[in-house]
Amino acid sequence: MKAFVDRDTCIGCGACEMTCPEVFSMDDEGKSVPVKEDISENLLESAQDAKDDCPVSAITIN
Repeated sequence: MKAFVDRDTCIGCGACEMTCPEVFSMDDEGKSVPVKEDISENLLESAQDAKDDCPVSAITIN
């Protein structure tokens, strides 16, 4: 599974990074970026929680 962030939609609130810092980080522009190429099984639930917590639905996980 991989995480993707729509940078045009992201508002930089940081909720994803607070929920799952192993997968998401904020870049120099204040936007979320995935920091892992592939999400391991042990992080999948936390990454899904981050996706669900995003107030603008900028995250997808496939």
